[in-house]
Amino acid sequence: MSIAFVFPGQGAQSIGMGKALAEAYPAAKRIFEEVDDALGESLSALIWEGEIEALTLTQNAQPALMATSMAAMRALEAEGITIERAAYVAGHSLGEYSALAASGALSVGDTARLLRKRGEAMQSAVPVGVGAMAALLGLDFETVKEVAAEAAAEGEVVQAANDNDPTQVVVSGHKAAVERAAEIAKAKGAKRAVMLPVSAPFHCALMQPAADVMAEALAAVEIKAPAVPLIANVRADEVTDPDTIRQLLVEQVTGSVRWRESVMAMASKGVTEFWEIGAGKVLSGMVRKIDRSLTCRQVGTDADVAAILAG
Repeated sequence: MSIAFVFPGQGAQSIGMGKALAEAYPAAKRIFEEVDDALGESLSALIWEGEIEALTLTQNAQPALMATSMAAMRALEAEGITIERAAYVAGHSLGEYSALAASGALSVGDTARLLRKRGEAMQSAVPVGVGAMAALLGLDFETVKEVAAEAAAEGEVVQAANDNDPTQVVVSGHKAAVERAAEIAKAKGAKRAVMLPVSAPFHCALMQPAADVMAEALAAVEIKAPAVPLIANVRADEVTDPDTIRQLLVEQVTGSVRWRESVMAMASKGVTEFWEIGAGKVLSGMVRKIDRSLTCRQVGTDADVAAILAG
């Protein structure tokens, strides 16, 4: 049996996440303290006692989800389960940063600061209301790419942004173009087209200003070779070279999150079990839709850790 550790992206956040881990494991509590110190504020207070609207702001949600994932990793490590238990790591969008922190490629402090900057840069790249994202249900990635090409007009951008699973592909871009894509998708047989409650059009060309910010920020931090290979979002293949990782993290801001292909790649390399490290179980749902034969486990609370230990 081969295991992959996978790390959730934005949308998995909830008030109180990680608190049980911090109360049960001193090493998990230290992660939240380390993130608070890195950011110069008490993000942990927002995570555990704040308002969901504030936590959901991109610049807060990104470091908060990473902190929760890293707290879960520290709890596992306290029980003797290290990153080397995994054959691969991968993360959905911001979760790729969590995966790199978990595998020792990035320090927790640097990751927190990078994600705060990434969140701010992605939010400010496009004025609120100009961009949008929509989930197209029931069409495959290639068909959605055709839909996006047809919907783009008069200099407007719309791209297939997230290839999540065989039943869901997300498009991103200018609001009018995304709305056109939703109508075209329905005409091509999509079961539903759902506009997403997001504050910016992530993973499309409109994010180029954010990619430029991240290129500069990533150039200033040390990236080490990860302890286990990363399956990168934009390649859906393994990478271990620090300079390549740095470049792919920049490309990821405007590029598609190839999650379905990433899971298929890990399965083809012998992975049979996926541990979702951090908040929620969104990725587990996607993995099951990609390949029903794959097993999924969540590690987001002390009870989850106990269940892992119990086998």
